[in-house]
This record gives sequence, C-alpha cells and structure tokens, in this order.
Amino acid sequence: MKRTITATYRDGVFYPDEPCDLPEGATVEIRELLGEAIPAFIEDPEERKRNLKAVADRMRQNQFSPDAPSLTRDELHERR
Repeated sequence: MKRTITATYRDGVFYPDEPCDLPEGATVEIRELLGEAIPAFIEDPEERKRNLKAVADRMRQNQFSPDAPSLTRDELHERR
C-alpha cells in the first residue's frame, strides 16, 4: 500500500503532521519534495517550447525495443 504522510523535521526527528496509524517499528520511505524544483506552470511560451522539445528528445533517445518483453502491472511496480 502506498500513501503520503506529511511530516515536520525537528531536532533530528520526523514528526507526522497528523496521526498516521502506523504500527510501532514500521519501516517507511522518506522523500524530500522541493516545491521550487519544478514550477507549477511556465508562462513564457518559448521556455515551454524548449522544455517540451527537451522531453521529446529524451523520449526519442530512450525508446523501447519493439521486441522488448511486456511487463505485468506487478512487475512495473515491484519494489526492491
């Protein structure tokens, strides 16, 4: 199961912002989200064009082979 729990980091400890009902000793994965890293909307049309072109170019460089095996949903979401 995957869910998002927000927390505040103080004095070397993460404190959940609201009750989370996790069992004692549960292992969790923590990811830092930086709101400034990806702007919600790029207003400059030229910058949007450049970003779209960069994404399309990257997709063309990393194409799947036509004979690549198909993965099941479970394989796509497998955690290691």
